[in-house]
Amino acid sequence: MIWWLVFAVFLYFACAALIIAEVFVPSGGIISLFALGCLIGGVAIFFRHSNTAGWIGIVIAVVMIPSVLIFAYKIFPKTSFGKNVMLRPSERVQGDAVPDTADLKELLGSMGVVLTPLRPVGMCDFSGRRIECVAEGGYVDKGKKVKVIEIESTQLTVREIEAEES
Repeated sequence: MIWWLVFAVFLYFACAALIIAEVFVPSGGIISLFALGCLIGGVAIFFRHSNTAGWIGIVIAVVMIPSVLIFAYKIFPKTSFGKNVMLRPSERVQGDAVPDTADLKELLGSMGVVLTPLRPVGMCDFSGRRIECVAEGGYVDKGKKVKVIEIESTQLTVREIEAEES
């Protein structure tokens, strides 16, 4: 009878291994079904031995499954596969941060150059400061000169200026 209990413990370990595999291997839930089969088989063997052993097996399963899942999800980002599929936070350049409203007020009426096409939103350069702007008239090509005509909260509205205006 001891071999049956050893087999039940083996099924629990197989269940844990399959749960970890499900985290790392995209299988559409098939591996989870096998893990569930191992778990049910282990619990059934424990209950065949005795009711007490069965309930102890259920308590172990209730503690084991969340513990294994937490462990697997903590380990996942550190694996080579996890590093390849996890999103990384974007790296921001010093001037790309959204400036405070008080800093923007001083830009009212200033001239700048369009760094990325404004469709109607894009980046403009104002004396070395890269700031996201909204074009008043829709589309403005890269390299055109613009003038800040309105500041609302942290949004700069710019107007393309013609060559004779500068």
